[in-house]
Order: sequence, then C-alpha cells, then structure tokens
Amino acid sequence: MSVLHIAEAAKVIGWARSHYLSSTVLPSIEGERLTIPRESLDLAIERLKEQVTKSKNLSQNLKNLAKDEYERDFISSVVPPDEIGVKFDDIGALEDVKRTLDELVALPMRRPELFSHGNLLRPCKGVLLFGPPGTGKTLLAKALATEAGANFISITGSTLTSKWFGDAEKLTKALFSFASRLAPVIIFVDEVDSLLGARGGALEHEATRKMRNEFMAAWDGLRSKENQRILILGATNRPFDLDDAVIRRLPRRIYVGLPDAENRKKILKILLAKENLESDFKFDELANVTEGYSGSDLKNLCIASAYRPVQELLEEEKKGRVSSNSTHLRPLVLDDFIQAKAKVSPSISHNATSMNELRKWNEQYGEDGSRTKSPFGFGN
Repeated sequence: MSVLHIAEAAKVIGWARSHYLSSTVLPSIEGERLTIPRESLDLAIERLKEQVTKSKNLSQNLKNLAKDEYERDFISSVVPPDEIGVKFDDIGALEDVKRTLDELVALPMRRPELFSHGNLLRPCKGVLLFGPPGTGKTLLAKALATEAGANFISITGSTLTSKWFGDAEKLTKALFSFASRLAPVIIFVDEVDSLLGARGGALEHEATRKMRNEFMAAWDGLRSKENQRILILGATNRPFDLDDAVIRRLPRRIYVGLPDAENRKKILKILLAKENLESDFKFDELANVTEGYSGSDLKNLCIASAYRPVQELLEEEKKGRVSSNSTHLRPLVLDDFIQAKAKVSPSISHNATSMNELRKWNEQYGEDGSRTKSPFGFGN
C-alpha cells in the first residue's frame, strides 16, 4: 500500500489498538505509551485495503448506473449505508424522535414486504425535521440512512443550480432518475427552505421557478410509485418559510428542539465517553448548569474545556516545572467546564424571536408527539 493519508493512518491505528486490547490480558505499555504488535497492525492494514477496494468497486458501479453527465454529477454525493459511520445509538437523547423515524422510514425500507398490503400501510415519501440550529437534524438524517440500510444523498439549493440556463431542471430530473436506480435511498435536503421556500411571485427568477416545478413534479412521481423506496428528508431552521405545496408533500413534520437536563446529561456522556475525567465526575451538575445549550453548543463547550489541561501543561513548561516533551495531562474536572462556560454560551436564546416562531409553527403543523412532549436534540 502507498503512503497513508492522516485519516487512513488514524483508522489503522484505531483498528490495530482495538484488536490488540481485545486479544490480550496484559497489554505492553512503555513510558505510558501502548506498544502495538506488528500482527495487529498488519490486520488493520488489510482491513483498510479491503475498504479501499470496496470503495473503488462502489465508485465504478455508480459510474455504470449513471446514464448521462447530469447523473454523474451526483456520484460523489452518494454515501452507502455502511460508510456513513453514524447510528442511532451514537446520538445522545432524541429517543422519541429516533423511534418515530425508525417506524416511519427505516422499518419500511428494511422490510418492504410488510407494507405492500392495503392502502394505509404505505411508506412515507416525505419527512421534515425542523428546529433551532445545532439540535441534531443532520446527524439524525445520516443515522437514519444507516438504520434503514439506505444509500444517502445530501443536497442543498446550490447542488441543483447551474450557471447554464436550463441545466438546473436537467440536474433535478437526473437526481430522481439516478436515485430510482440506487433505491433504497434517502435524499436529504439540508436547509430545504432555501431550495423550496415560498414562491417569490413576479420577482422570482424563471430558472428557479422551473427547477422548483421540476423537483415537485419528480417528487409527485415518487409518491405515485408506492414500491419505490425513496424518501425526501428535509431539514430546516425556518419551516415557516416553506411553500405551502412543500408542506403538504412533507406529511410528517418532527420538531427537534433543545435538550432538557436529562437529555443534556445523555449527550455529555456520549461526548466525554473517551475522555480522561476525574473519577467522580458530576454529570448531573454539569447538565443542570447548561440550560439552553444545544447538542452542538455542548460539544463546543467540551472542546473548550479539554484545552484547559493543555494550557496548564504549557504554562508549567514555561516555568521549567515539567519536561518540554511531557504529554501527561491531568483529568478533566467539573471546574474546567464551569470556566469554559464563560467563553462558550448558548447559540440561541429561549425567548429569541426565531424560537417563538418555531414553537408557534410546531403547534400548528408539527407532530402530535412534538407538541405534547418535551423537545430535545443533539449536534447538527
């Protein structure tokens, strides 16, 4: 194998470390560093080779599936389910949302034969995830594709735009025709309001209007083909900007809001699972003092906190109290997070205008469960 990229080397070291620790009772440690045997490294390198080969084969298969230059534009956007790298178990909290998505999307894609009888048990063709920034909508979309065993295509408004007049329509048509040969597939439309927002009337550009009309027509074509396992999954912070016709095509609208204390605790435990913490770290106390933080905010807080032991070590080096090549860091303590909290604040206020608009929209259009249960979320 040729020289590894940093990301590939990190994978090899991680796999080799896991293999070695799982196959030995007393691991070899020299100077506080784990010594990984050649056997474990060789196995990890073989695993990487297999992954690279599989990826090349997939790329070739996708090229064979693409019928024209417009469909080929989407090849790099396709992520197979076993390469997404996120599962529902990796997401803190959001249990009700995950359960709903599993029933609505993952189950029909995994077991289509259960949904082929009658008129009521039909796979959902449109789901909307809405809520404030940083609450886990993108992470949920990726995990859902993994759980459903579906290919994942992520697009934004810019994906379907082109400097050439008329190409946006062709790209839109190509997206759906290519997806039909990749099924099961989830087409994730991030910031769906920017692509399918309310019509701009006389001021709307003709190319934008034609692209939107082509998207809606192709979407309607999906809805008429019950056996085609393709889902449009939209995500937005501004659902109130969506066109009414789009809202009708997204019959399941799930609010992903800010986490409460119990769910902040779950998120923090996942974020800090591999960190060196003091033995009696007080997760409950940290969860209670981070009211209003989204999952993304909590991640930023944890990163800022992790720098404090590093900064202390560098200060000790300057004063000559420790060796300049020392890498031993003290465990993280609750005070690190309290101090970091002064620098990392919640990204959105509970009483912000946008939050009030989201709550109002949820009351009018959201899922029943969203309106009656405490909202929570993680990471975007």
